[in-house]
Amino acid sequence: MPIEQLLNALVEVVSGNHPDADVTLVRRGFDLLSESVQADGLTVDIRDSLETAQVLADLRVGPAATTAALVAPVFLEGITTTSAIGELLGEEVAGLLEGVHKLAMIRWDRIEDEAAETLRKMFLAMAQDVRVVLIVLAIRVQMMRSLHDPERSDDKGSDDQVERIARETLDVFAPLANRLGIWQIKWELEDAALRTLKPDSFAELTRLLADGRRRRDAFISEVLDALRAALDEGGISATVKGRSKHVFSIYKKMQRKQVSFDQIYDVSAVRVVTKRVQDCYAALGLVHAMWVPIPSEFDDYIAKPKGNGYQSLHTAVIGPGGRPVEVQIRTRDMHEFAEFGVAAHWAYKESRKAGDLSQNKFMLLRQLMDWEREAGTPHQFVESLKTDIFEDQVYVFTPNGDIVDLPLGATPLDFAYRIHTMVGHRCRGARINDQIVPLDYQLKTGDRVEVLTQKQPQPSRDWMNPDFAYLKTSSARQKIRHWYRQQGRDEAVAQGRELVQKELARLELTHATIEEVAEHLKYATVDDLYASIGYGDRSSQSIASGALHVERDKLPPEEPIIPPSVPPSRKKKSASGLRLDGVDDILGKRARCCNPVPGDAVVGFVTRGRGVIIHRRDCNNIVDSPEPERLVDIDWGPEDSERHTVDVEIRANDRPGLMGELSKLVSNVGVNITAARAEVSRGAAWLRLSLELRSAEQVANVLQRIDRHPAVLEVRRVAR
Repeated sequence: MPIEQLLNALVEVVSGNHPDADVTLVRRGFDLLSESVQADGLTVDIRDSLETAQVLADLRVGPAATTAALVAPVFLEGITTTSAIGELLGEEVAGLLEGVHKLAMIRWDRIEDEAAETLRKMFLAMAQDVRVVLIVLAIRVQMMRSLHDPERSDDKGSDDQVERIARETLDVFAPLANRLGIWQIKWELEDAALRTLKPDSFAELTRLLADGRRRRDAFISEVLDALRAALDEGGISATVKGRSKHVFSIYKKMQRKQVSFDQIYDVSAVRVVTKRVQDCYAALGLVHAMWVPIPSEFDDYIAKPKGNGYQSLHTAVIGPGGRPVEVQIRTRDMHEFAEFGVAAHWAYKESRKAGDLSQNKFMLLRQLMDWEREAGTPHQFVESLKTDIFEDQVYVFTPNGDIVDLPLGATPLDFAYRIHTMVGHRCRGARINDQIVPLDYQLKTGDRVEVLTQKQPQPSRDWMNPDFAYLKTSSARQKIRHWYRQQGRDEAVAQGRELVQKELARLELTHATIEEVAEHLKYATVDDLYASIGYGDRSSQSIASGALHVERDKLPPEEPIIPPSVPPSRKKKSASGLRLDGVDDILGKRARCCNPVPGDAVVGFVTRGRGVIIHRRDCNNIVDSPEPERLVDIDWGPEDSERHTVDVEIRANDRPGLMGELSKLVSNVGVNITAARAEVSRGAAWLRLSLELRSAEQVANVLQRIDRHPAVLEVRRVAR
């Protein structure tokens, strides 16, 4: 199509959607684009710019955003300035282009590095004016179209560049379009990315769809005729159409369910669009009366909308000839929203600003404002975006039936903080579908969640420890950090000191001091270390790791006794990977009396004919050894993946399910229980567990987790 014809078509769409707006703005923008390209010899493709603007126009966004998309290439190339844009096209267009420029600067595959602050500013701009992101999504759509345009195959860049563009399209831009409810852009981006990343799969699915199209079209035509007749007879005014699923959704379902194309029954679907909500349910009744419904395939998104506002009735039935078919039923307003998402709520005119965010029609936009206030650093804000926006979602319900969307893997505690910060701070437990569950329970779509609260806010630092899996969302962790910072430094130092002292007492250090530990962890003073623990910036577990490192460095040197030579054939069969005076793989065995593991401070005892026996330095058999001349200074040598048995003893208040709860705590950190004994007397429980672990740090982590169980009174490592 000629350039002038493309421009006229663009102006016609904008004018039709916004008859009262000044559509000459679009033509002035085109004139600026053309003059800049001719004067500066830019490689900008005017056709690309017009097609990008057409994407915005088709979303029914107003002249200002459409014009901004049109002139974005010359602005991003630096050929014209913000002030010049403001004079020629108005301050609204200039402001939109500033936001687009910030987003265009981001390398999405390295957002943790140099772009964190830019990313935060961009998303805050989005919360104020979502058109910025709509423009960038339109640019991305046109970019993906160009990748598969045979006439532009020479301009698409290297294979690595193309793959990076497709990957970030699938990982960032398509999910963002999904969260904003712009389905047509989401589908096109997903299909284009799949075509780039998995060309063989895309080609095969496209062929299969084409091969069966005639048969599917005949089947859908039969369904449509039957539905129209039933709706007319029932006096329900509605339009009925067939539609095909896009390729990526079929591919994803095949991967998720591990089935072949022939086993995907909803490749095609029927959509019924009515005038009123009551007509939707009446139409549903007619569909179920005509054909047998498939119970597991019914969803009422009208009564319980999705988190991004999507509403519709979804059902699947056994249609004519015993073939299943999916039917979607919605009102015209719901259909418009399903097609245009957030864009449907912004009928922009030149004199109007963005819609009122206080309506909270999009929880996403409100969350962005909340995160910005609570995030301590730009990187924390970026982490919130990665975990709370760009990941797959689950949809759960409040006791009142309101829907809340959370990232896959979220917990009741994440839910509590999403409802309100203070609900999270006061959380003491949760009920899921009327059953009490632990706070690390992973929510599933459809769960009804009730938060149990206490009177006073009392968030736990353990909630921020990723090893305990209490929280999935970074935004919830930020709220807890913010709460602790508000409590004051003196209180944080006191609480941190208590946690650190408890941790160091468990380790029974003999050489390392807290001052040396603080220096090793790069804190100027010990109080700074205590404060970081008190504020929740780091866990006490990381202190244990640093303390063990300092302890090993501080062990006094000893004059070694050269152990018996190791036969060459057995050199690589060392049970322990020991190192003695720079010699690796010295033959050695772990002493059963103290069960040392890599990371423990150890000493070797040279035996007659049995090599070196490894003891912990605090082992009574070594401390009281009658032959100190047989002791040699050794270390563990290179780390390996070998597991070692360690025994722990637990004293606790007895209660039903205690053993199962402790077993889960241990297994969550990847530790196996090889043996267990338990005794119960007068409400008290004594347990002894044999665990397979790899290092002293892992031992400290397991002891810490067990010690924090509310029923546990004491836990310690013991000899076998």
